Amino acid sequence: MVQVRLLPTPVQAATLEATLCACNEAAGWASEVVFEKDVKRNFALREHTYTEIKARWNLGAQAVQHVIKKVCDAYATLKANLKAGNLGKPGSKRYRRAMEKPIAFRAQGAQPYDDRMLSWQIAERRVSIWTTGGRVKDVAFTASPEQLATLALYRKGESDLVCRDGMWFVLATCEVPEAALNTDPVDFLGVDLGIVNIATTSDGEIMAGRELNRIRTRERTLRTKLQKKNTPSAKRRLKKRRRKEARRAKDINHKIAKHLVAEAERTGRGIALEDLTGIRERVRLRKPQRATHSSWSFAQLGQFIAYKARRAGGPVVYVDPAYTSRTCAECGHIDRANRVSQAWFVCRSCGFVDHADRNGSRNIRARAWELWRRGAQSTAPAPPPKPKVGAGRKRSITASDARCASPGP
Repeated sequence: MVQVRLLPTPVQAATLEATLCACNEAAGWASEVVFEKDVKRNFALREHTYTEIKARWNLGAQAVQHVIKKVCDAYATLKANLKAGNLGKPGSKRYRRAMEKPIAFRAQGAQPYDDRMLSWQIAERRVSIWTTGGRVKDVAFTASPEQLATLALYRKGESDLVCRDGMWFVLATCEVPEAALNTDPVDFLGVDLGIVNIATTSDGEIMAGRELNRIRTRERTLRTKLQKKNTPSAKRRLKKRRRKEARRAKDINHKIAKHLVAEAERTGRGIALEDLTGIRERVRLRKPQRATHSSWSFAQLGQFIAYKARRAGGPVVYVDPAYTSRTCAECGHIDRANRVSQAWFVCRSCGFVDHADRNGSRNIRARAWELWRRGAQSTAPAPPPKPKVGAGRKRSITASDARCASPGP
C-alpha cells in the first residue's frame, strides 16, 4: 500500500468532500437495509439497494457497486470480530451494543475507487477522479521518488480516497514481488522485545530504549490529566493526541523493522522472534505495570518485520519465549535468580554477566537456529492452546514450540 497526498484546490476539495459524504450516507442507508432485512450478501443486497442509491444520491454505477461492497465487507468484519471475541463475550454490554444497531459510517470515511473511477498520470503527478459533480481532472499529488517508482511498477487493484484532519490522501494498492526465500541462512539475528527496551538484538544493539520511555511517560501523564478534566475541549485534545501517539509508534516500529531486516539481509541471516501470541492474557501484572505493558504495539512491530523480511527473502522463526530471560546464554543454566535486575543478568552457575535483554536475544537466536536445523516448516505461528487451570508454565523446547514464518504481508 502506497500513500500519496493529494493537493486539491479549494473547489476540488469541496467536490471531493461532497462525494465522500454522499457515498457514506448511502452506505449508512444500505447498512440499515442489511440490519432490517438480514441481507448481507453482495448480490442479494444489490437487489434491494442498487436502484435507490443510484437515483437518490446521484452516484455512478461503479460507485454504487463499491458502496454496497463496502457495507457487506463491514458486516463480514463485524461477524469475524464477534466470533473471535474481540467485542467481548456474548451477552456483554459491548457485544450487545454491536448487535443491537446497524453499522454506522462516518461522513468522511474512506471510499474505494477502481481504475474506471480513478486514473493516474504519475509522471505529471496528477490524478483524474470521479466525483458526484462529474470527473475532476488534474488533481495534483505529491510523493517521494521511491513511492512514484513503486506506483509506476507495481500498482494494481483498488485505491482508497481518504480525508484525514483536513488533508486528502489516496491509498494505492501495490503488489510488490517477493524475493526468493533464503533457505540457507548462515545464522539468525535474535530479537528480544521488551517494555523498557522495545527491541534488543543478539548483536547487543538496543533500539528505542529509555529516551522513548520518557516520552511515553510524559504522554501518559498528560493523557491522565485530560481524562480527569472530562470537558469537551479535553476530549478533543485527547482524540488528537491519541492519533499523534499512534503515528509516532507506527513510525518507530517501521524504523526498527527496516533496520532489523536490513542488518539480517546484509549478513545473510534470518530473524528470530518470540511467539508472543496471547501474552496479555497469559501474564498477570500489578496495576502500576499494566499501562506500560499494554502501551506499545508489539504485534504491529512483528507484522512490519514479517512483511519487510518477506520482501527481502529472509526467513523469520518464531520461538517459545518460556524462560528466555532466566536461561544463561553461555552454559544453559535456568534459574530465576539469574535475573538480578531489569538490566543485568548474572548466571549463578558459571558467573556469566551480560545485559539481560541481550542475553535473552541470544537465547532466542540459539532456539531459532536449533529449530531451523531440525527442519522447521515455513508457516505462520499458530496461536498457543489455552492453558488448563493449574497447569505449570514450564515447557520443553521442541520443534512444535516455534514456527518458521515466510512472513505475511
